[in-house]
Amino acid sequence: MAESQASQRKPEAYGPKPGASGPRRGTSELTYGVRHGLRCYVLIAAMWIRSTMAYRMSFAMTLFGNLSVTAFDFVTILLMFSHVDALGGYSLPEIAFLYGAASTAFGLTDLLLGSMDRLGRRVRDGTLDTLLVRPVPVLVQIAADRYALRRLGRILQGSLVLAYGLVNVDVDWTADKVLLVPLMLLSGAAIFAAVFVAGAAFQFLALDAAEVQSAFTYGGNTLLQYPPTVFAKDLVRAVTFVVPLAFVNWLPALYVLGRPYPLDLPGWVAFTPPLVAVACCALASLAWRMGIRSYRSTGS
Repeated sequence: MAESQASQRKPEAYGPKPGASGPRRGTSELTYGVRHGLRCYVLIAAMWIRSTMAYRMSFAMTLFGNLSVTAFDFVTILLMFSHVDALGGYSLPEIAFLYGAASTAFGLTDLLLGSMDRLGRRVRDGTLDTLLVRPVPVLVQIAADRYALRRLGRILQGSLVLAYGLVNVDVDWTADKVLLVPLMLLSGAAIFAAVFVAGAAFQFLALDAAEVQSAFTYGGNTLLQYPPTVFAKDLVRAVTFVVPLAFVNWLPALYVLGRPYPLDLPGWVAFTPPLVAVACCALASLAWRMGIRSYRSTGS
């Protein structure tokens, strides 16, 4: 049923009107599709933001609560350092740098795509069918659904810890190291976004895999908040070559800190997170398309 409904959607909703041909048409359709998707995302998110801001005190309390809950993660690290001088050979400012970079990158993705874990529920109860017949990309609708502005608390908390780390870390700053910091945050957010989308695509098959997705998203964020030296090398290899979360902050951050990577990779690998992010997003896009095509309605 979903396939027949989806086939009735007007092609004009996703691309320019027929008439163009060749590469120019393909480029125009892609450009229009991206612009259309972004516009729809902004409109849906704005709707939820207006709903949230209708109760400003409630929003302020939930934002503060989100900020406080995420802050407990770093409080745990502070408690550790009240008993030790270093953790895995890293000082508190160095840990703060790793923690802040991972938390800020993850917070950006969580703000934009934090609703992706609801996909499995929609597949089970059949409400995904209603999204398929709308002239808006399904990915955009799910990502912007129940847009939670309170997630800004995670970004704020991560940014404050990152600022503390940058100010207090003992680093001989050069142009390439300065460039790596914003590059690391943007690339890390894109890599986390790919993991979010790929995890959502997996729910088309598993139906109830939100916890599996969380293991790689929220669990991956927690993992990256600590230096790789505290983990077994097999785990470090897994998050480097299998699920490349190490490119979110470990590889570029250790280059900035002048620390060797446990797997003895060359130094130039620290500048590859943008390429890894592009590759991850391409694979996630492919997985998403395969998931959509494999979807069968519940019939309800």
